[in-house]
Amino acid sequence: MSGSIVRAQQIWQLAEALLLFTVGVLMLTIVSLGVGEVLSLFPWTRGVGMVLHDALMMPLIGAGQAFMNYLPKLITLILIILLFRFLLKMLRTTFEAIEHGRLQLKGFDPEWTWPTFRLVRLGVLAFAVVMAYPFIPGSQSEAFKGMTILLGVLLSIGSSSIISNIVAGYSMTYRRAFAIGDRIRVGDTVGDVTERRLLVTHVLTPKNEEVVIPNSVILSSEIVNYSTMSKAEGVIVGSTVGIGYDTPWRQIESMLLLAASRAGGQKPGSQPFVRQKSLNTFDVTYEINVFCDDAQQMPALLTRLNGQILDVFNEYGVQIMTPAYEGDPDTLKLVARDQWYAAPAQPPSGAAGA
Repeated sequence: MSGSIVRAQQIWQLAEALLLFTVGVLMLTIVSLGVGEVLSLFPWTRGVGMVLHDALMMPLIGAGQAFMNYLPKLITLILIILLFRFLLKMLRTTFEAIEHGRLQLKGFDPEWTWPTFRLVRLGVLAFAVVMAYPFIPGSQSEAFKGMTILLGVLLSIGSSSIISNIVAGYSMTYRRAFAIGDRIRVGDTVGDVTERRLLVTHVLTPKNEEVVIPNSVILSSEIVNYSTMSKAEGVIVGSTVGIGYDTPWRQIESMLLLAASRAGGQKPGSQPFVRQKSLNTFDVTYEINVFCDDAQQMPALLTRLNGQILDVFNEYGVQIMTPAYEGDPDTLKLVARDQWYAAPAQPPSGAAGA
């Protein structure tokens, strides 16, 4: 999609209006000077003609003298603008070479290219303003100085939160905490980073909710990046169950590993493992851990894993005692295999017990 801020027709209309204004001023000046000269020819109106002539010529002469006096400063100002414009073009060319790998700097991540360019450009523009300030018309007047001080005070009062978010945004960039597309957790929000701006970061949750988080909040919070390890060794997805002491722990471990093997969708070559997390008052807490190589698939993998755990424990007649245990029932709380696909559930093709 393309667009323009000012259309060609609007530019032409503005130029035409300026031309008409200039022509009108010149015609008015010429007519007024002509009238003044005519009035100066007659003794009775000579005084009026001289007054009219001086009223028109003195401002023009003063403006011309002021322009001639300012001309050296104007030339210096133009040279400063051209110099820094050329410098900015050279900087952009340099950073484009870094981005495309034509220029490599040791320890400089390509992801830092454009944030660094914006920082450097800001510094160059600030230096250019400092150099050009004395040559700006009216910069030495008290009114101009007062306006500058007022703008500085307003910016310092009203932009504290904006500046803190900008600093936080650049800090996260150089910390390499996350990249676009990574699945992260910030506080209670878990989702994929869809956009990272100067002030805020956009996160899309698994429920298709877009959360806009200020960069200052992210900087002060703990960030968990699931995508970083999923691309390397794989991020661990785990599920816990509570089983009574009367069931052998070796049997539970084998059943959990069987459920993990049936769940599928794990990192190739990885080995699931079981941990006995705690010995509670009435049960033992076991945790099955599997490796996932796609952070976006973690919820789906956990869902399949929990489903297979339920099926395996029902299949082998072992009762899960979490989340709470009050006493041994007369009959075990299990789902018989022939009831796994009770209506309205539909068994997959080839499944038994329908």
